[in-house]
Amino acid sequence: MAVLWLDEISAGDLEKVGGKGASLGELTGAGLPVPPGFVVTAGTYRSFIEEAEIDDELFDAVDVDVDDSSALAEAADRAQELILETPFPDELREEILESYAEIGDGEAFVAVRSSATAEDLPDASFAGQQDTYLNVTEENLLNRVRECWASLFTQRAIYYRQEQGFDHSVVNIAVVVQQMVDAEKSGVMFTSHPSTGDPTMIIEAAWGLGEAVVSGAVSPDNYIISREDGDVDVTVAEKKVMHEKDEETGQTVEREVPEDKRTERVLSEDEIEQLVELGERVENHYDQPQDVEWAIVEGEVFMLQSRPITTIDESSGEAAATGATIDVSESVTDGSGSAQAQAARGDKPSSDSASGEVLVDGLGSSPGTVSGAAQIVRKLDDLEKVGEGDIIVTEMTMPDMVPAMKRAAGIITDEGGMTSHAAIVSRELGVPAIVGTTNATTVLEDGQIVTLDGDKGAVLDGETVEPEEETEPVEEVRPQAPVKPMTATEVKVNVSIPEAAERAAATGADGVGLLRTEHMILSLNQTPEKFIEENGEDAYIKELIEGIRGVADEFYPRPVRVRTLDAPTDEFRQLEGGSDEPKEHNPMLGYRGIRRSLDRPDVFAHELEAFRRLYEMGYDNVEIMLPLVNDAEDVYRAKALMKDAGIDPEKRKWGAMIETPAAALSVEEMAEAGIDFASFGTNDLTQYTLAVDRNNENVADRFDELHPSVLRLIGDVIETCREHDVATSICGQAGSKPEMVQFLVNEGVSSISANIDAVRDVQHEVKRTEQKLVLDSVR
Repeated sequence: MAVLWLDEISAGDLEKVGGKGASLGELTGAGLPVPPGFVVTAGTYRSFIEEAEIDDELFDAVDVDVDDSSALAEAADRAQELILETPFPDELREEILESYAEIGDGEAFVAVRSSATAEDLPDASFAGQQDTYLNVTEENLLNRVRECWASLFTQRAIYYRQEQGFDHSVVNIAVVVQQMVDAEKSGVMFTSHPSTGDPTMIIEAAWGLGEAVVSGAVSPDNYIISREDGDVDVTVAEKKVMHEKDEETGQTVEREVPEDKRTERVLSEDEIEQLVELGERVENHYDQPQDVEWAIVEGEVFMLQSRPITTIDESSGEAAATGATIDVSESVTDGSGSAQAQAARGDKPSSDSASGEVLVDGLGSSPGTVSGAAQIVRKLDDLEKVGEGDIIVTEMTMPDMVPAMKRAAGIITDEGGMTSHAAIVSRELGVPAIVGTTNATTVLEDGQIVTLDGDKGAVLDGETVEPEEETEPVEEVRPQAPVKPMTATEVKVNVSIPEAAERAAATGADGVGLLRTEHMILSLNQTPEKFIEENGEDAYIKELIEGIRGVADEFYPRPVRVRTLDAPTDEFRQLEGGSDEPKEHNPMLGYRGIRRSLDRPDVFAHELEAFRRLYEMGYDNVEIMLPLVNDAEDVYRAKALMKDAGIDPEKRKWGAMIETPAAALSVEEMAEAGIDFASFGTNDLTQYTLAVDRNNENVADRFDELHPSVLRLIGDVIETCREHDVATSICGQAGSKPEMVQFLVNEGVSSISANIDAVRDVQHEVKRTEQKLVLDSVR
């Protein structure tokens, strides 16, 4: 059968219905208040992909290096596309819709939740890795089921499974379809302390549906109940937003909480008692501390989910017995209360715990004490600047941040509670975290050295925690360079943003093969013209100088190859001042690269002035690289503008990117024009050679940097450049692939520039290939 009802399911059905489905079935069987529903089984998903014959392609697609963000994104896109574009079999469609009709007489709003077979396990929660959809109706039910299946292959899910050591091909996914509870108030409950296992029950509550709490969108009220003496400490938060069903559309929407309810306590004494009683029943049933999602409507409590707490430090002790009488006489605290409550709630430490000033405080959601540089993350793109040992400071943590959380020393958020999904993952990763500070992103500054005390929930100024206060050794912020293999072919590194320079330099790379200026410019959130208009030419030039200088300093005297502006019009159009940008059908084939620079020499002159000043300051390791060059005419025109800017092309290293077949075929004329190097941008060169848009799902499978035509162009360019004493390099994604490395070394390329996380592997691949060449020549 494709469908099993919750009252037919027990814990033994885990492989059929996944962790969430098994838990709900077990809770239903135990007589706990669970909304009715059914599960589309994991076997149904498996039959779906096997009968459609997409299974092999699916698992091959996600067999990638998860630390290569570009490869990970492409893998996720391809895998999800395979599932979403495969039609539903008629028999399966009928069975699911017939089951839905039995819930609420066929007019019910339902929650559609993913339930993976490797989820909510005792040693790995997989929290937040698959999707949930609320207020779903018959009209879009089947699509939501298929989207849940596809969510098994989001970037964060692929990354998390691989990091946890799970084989993608053996993890299946079921889908829970359950009657919606239009919650007036909801939240999460830990039946024991999630870090220490202490006999402390923690309840977090907010208005409306619980997704606002588990996603971290709202800072919830915090109720800490001692299970030894029944004392309750209550911290009422300012709850700014709530999630609820829109009565007109049926969709889940986020709305502002009415002013009079923002600081109103969510749970009454009776409701706390009901939740504690249910929590104890659940923990007794499973004989293990639980993380429970709950909802209340018209005074009735419903249990929506229960999973084992996976983050308790066994050395801290075990959860104590249940059954304490609840005493809520203390009501709302003013920051005082028991020491245990303070530690769980995140109150400021006393003045003798550290010598640093307390900058912000919140809830200690993951234990540990670390120091590092704060990095303010306002959008996902900002995660690129987070290096080893940094502390992420963001409005709220999200599952998409897991890769960056893994390399960060700590996490601080404005919003969210210690039961949010991302907080759970931070505990699993062992990353100290503080949530619900309300103002960390405005109080702290980029690069500011702070100490994060994840036990007390305090952020202190500087690296000031006394040694005896440290729960873990403070990590060395600066990563140490590995021992570099000796190679004749230089191995360089690509740097997207200046903030990544330190981490890039620690790879032991021979220099930077590609530093992108567009990220420095786009981060201003204004087009160059708009920024200059409001701040002046000199301010714009200084922004470029500071960005390039930071990388040049880190690598000196190793060369840093800086690509001039190469942002397409669709990226500029999103910035302030971008309304006049051309609207192009395919911006990647349009007004970008050297074309834009030559067409707007007044703006390009500011970039060149930044280079001139850097040379004047002594940064002779900076090299200029021109993007999207087509022929020698582009080179001559750019060379003339360099001279106009006071840069002597005969004394400085500069070159062109080979990204079009025209450039590859014109490289001899470009060499005669005076370039010192030619660098392959294989993403564009492959697209333009094969007439394949790698982002077009209809032809993306034809994108192949190792296509014989692409390799012939590359080989011919290397040979021509060698004849004219022009260095060659590669800075495209293909430079990180072993097959491409072998080809390039055999052809005699001067250098290979790889992504930060691939440098070490490329160094060893180059060494192996060079050794083989030497051995072959001897033999």
